[in-house]
Amino acid sequence: MSAIMIKRTGVISLLCLVIWSCKTESTPYTSEIDNPQYYHNSLKQLTDIIVHDIFSPPIASRIYAYSNIAAYEVLVLGYPEYQSLANQLNELTPIPAQDTTKQIDIHLAAIHAFLTVGKALIFSEEKMDAFRENLYADFKKGSVPEEIYLPSLAYGEKVAEHILTWAAKDNYKQTRSMPKYTIRQDDAYWKPTPPDYMEGIEPHWNKIRPFVLDSASQFKPAPAHKFDMTKGSPFYKQVIEVYKTGQNLKEESLNIAKFWDCNPYVSHVQGHAMFATKKITPGGHWMGITGITTQKAKAGFVETVAAYTMVSISLFDGFISCWDEKWRSVVIRPETVINKYVDEDWVPLLQTPPFPEYTSGHSVISNASAEVLTHLYGDNFAFRDTSEVEYGLPERSFTSFRHAGNEASLSRLYGGIHYRQAIEEGVKQGKKVGNLVIQQVKIKNNLK
Repeated sequence: MSAIMIKRTGVISLLCLVIWSCKTESTPYTSEIDNPQYYHNSLKQLTDIIVHDIFSPPIASRIYAYSNIAAYEVLVLGYPEYQSLANQLNELTPIPAQDTTKQIDIHLAAIHAFLTVGKALIFSEEKMDAFRENLYADFKKGSVPEEIYLPSLAYGEKVAEHILTWAAKDNYKQTRSMPKYTIRQDDAYWKPTPPDYMEGIEPHWNKIRPFVLDSASQFKPAPAHKFDMTKGSPFYKQVIEVYKTGQNLKEESLNIAKFWDCNPYVSHVQGHAMFATKKITPGGHWMGITGITTQKAKAGFVETVAAYTMVSISLFDGFISCWDEKWRSVVIRPETVINKYVDEDWVPLLQTPPFPEYTSGHSVISNASAEVLTHLYGDNFAFRDTSEVEYGLPERSFTSFRHAGNEASLSRLYGGIHYRQAIEEGVKQGKKVGNLVIQQVKIKNNLK
């Protein structure tokens, strides 16, 4: 090759290098992880593990809340129109500052914080690891360069540690060693119910630190009707209503009861064999509704996470408020009363959950969630709820979130597991919790 040709080749190579370098420097990194579907999939994985591990409804709400809050707090750094929850939620302090010398993908960091907190709060860690490994492999095959990928995970990890440190101070660990409920013999008080006669779940949940409530008893409902099986008494009337409703269920009422059952562990006895089916918790159902809502609204990544976070906060405080009353009044379940005083062979449509009757947990958390979603997406947001399809139940359509909340509440009467007073007072209690969350937690400047 001649000297002239070598020189020309060198010039062309140098020119190509310069052009490539300029193109690289002028093309900033653009995240492809800002697709909210990645977050929906991550939350669905958390729900599946919660179902697999059979967490009770109150504990499930705790898992959802801390995991979503971790993701949300990361995203606030990249979306200045959104406000941090630090100093808005009880004892939550600002998350660690980001190292500005390193570029991160804020969406990847948020997902990592979510999955890291979630993994720390569930049992089946290997299921979370497998999901995360597959998800991150897709990210690395995509457009996330190593110099952004690793700092993103490191920052997500740091935020997760901060949230878990905060969570560790909410008295959950202390309540694990508190005494179990001692059954009272008086007919007025809750007793374990068939077929498992399980001990009462979470009798000390009112000692868990809430997010916005000033105390577990802030929204203490009206006193439950006094136990009195004298004909004509308020208590007797509501017992008979449950009994007669169960005897005359129409198909639509039966479908409503089954759709909103949301019992994480239902026992079945066939001859000498016993087995159980697992389903989503009531909170898991409303997480599903939140996912359906944000996808229908075509919400972006941060709006999606914000909606999940707000609803999970209302669920968490809703369960604290409800469980405070349950274990204060310790009201007997309809099944126990009816079997002893009315019909010893009567069985409710739904399996009675293992905790006191008053107030209705479904009524509280469903209406708290409905208020928050109404605040975010309006009072006439119609949607098709497919949350229960994978559990063999058909979808149901609702004209609004309050419509769904009211139906969820009434389902407990159809199912034979709650009296009307527990439903009506639970609705009031839930609305108060939801509205307090709306008033106290500001996520976006233009949301009042």
